[in-house]
Amino acid sequence: MTTAIERRTRLLGPHMTTFYRDPVHVARGEGVWLWGTDGRQYLDCYNNVPHVGHCHPRVVDAICTQARTLNTHTRYVHDMILDYGEALIAKFGHDLTSMLMVCSGSEANDVALRMAQAATGKIGIIGTDNTYHGNTTAVSQLNSSKVPVGGYQTHVRQVPSPDTMVPVGGSREGQAEAFAKGVEQAVAELEESGHGVSALIVCPYFANEGFPTLETGFLDRVIDVVRKAGGLIIADEVQPGFGRIGSHWWGHDKLGFSPDIVTLGKPMANGHPVAAVVTRHEILTSFQEAFKYFNTFGGNPVSAAAAMAVLNVIDDENLADNARDVGAYAVELLSELATRHDVIANVRGSGLFFGAELWRDGKPATDLCAAMVDEMRERGVLLHSVGRYSQTLKVRPPCVFSHENADQLVQVMDDALGAVK
Repeated sequence: MTTAIERRTRLLGPHMTTFYRDPVHVARGEGVWLWGTDGRQYLDCYNNVPHVGHCHPRVVDAICTQARTLNTHTRYVHDMILDYGEALIAKFGHDLTSMLMVCSGSEANDVALRMAQAATGKIGIIGTDNTYHGNTTAVSQLNSSKVPVGGYQTHVRQVPSPDTMVPVGGSREGQAEAFAKGVEQAVAELEESGHGVSALIVCPYFANEGFPTLETGFLDRVIDVVRKAGGLIIADEVQPGFGRIGSHWWGHDKLGFSPDIVTLGKPMANGHPVAAVVTRHEILTSFQEAFKYFNTFGGNPVSAAAAMAVLNVIDDENLADNARDVGAYAVELLSELATRHDVIANVRGSGLFFGAELWRDGKPATDLCAAMVDEMRERGVLLHSVGRYSQTLKVRPPCVFSHENADQLVQVMDDALGAVK
């Protein structure tokens, strides 16, 4: 009999990513739980797309109700996108008053880069050397995991990313200045080449870089450098946004800076393909004047209804507060666990985005981290790894995660560490 993996390989290609040595064949989800086709139940400590929990009934009902009423594109006038846009914009400051809805974070970042080029008349882009911003041709130029065919284009610069265990410049105290010097060098190179600087794009939580512990104001000098060169600041909030980090709704507010453009994606509609770019009105206008842009599915009534339901559930169920409280509790449990397992070199995080960095014999414990991911899957807890060497266990569950769920996570991690070490 042909297995699901064999069918997948034939239909989707041999390198279509799966998690875990023994991939989980999922059948259904609810809240923080996933069930496999074999009936086994898993605690989902990884998926941030179902932000308010897998299959939240209010989101499902909103999708069904709107689908029964109307679904079309934005060349017709409909109220749902306007209602949602006003509710979303109310969550922002910094004169960010306009938005454009798309279908994925990749699209959002692609549009954001073009917005910056339209607004500045320049094409140079700066990102970090250990990041991910999506899959389009333009955005893939910023990704660090695979060099694009033909190499990186000359208008792109990658600067050394901040890190907790191996900070840029050699010390955590000097890391902000060292990071700024890297950006200064990138600015100088782009200006000398004639490209100029259109934008710096960063995730304000530096999620794919391993979410290093950074102080408010970390990016202040970097932003001064970029703006002095005429560039804009793009905050990729696809991972830290919508209250996940607990202390703030947005990562840029936690770091204390004012972005010119914000991109949103994964958790925006709890799994329905919705993303957006939020910016100032004049930047959106300059983009629309420079590019003939239309998105058939972006901002359709069903997508907007799903996204509106997510906003309402976050507020009504106090999920940002829950992220703050449960995340702090989980980090406390992990810190205590670190006293019993010397391979845990650092515990860090904010809200329901946290983890434990593993080192052994003075080096990142990449193999141990990979073994832990699979061992925990075997014990019914799903998480994954992140960091330059994939040495950090990454925990980023639905925001309905509870104290009891945190207890289970840390107990299983304790048992798994004992088994794999």
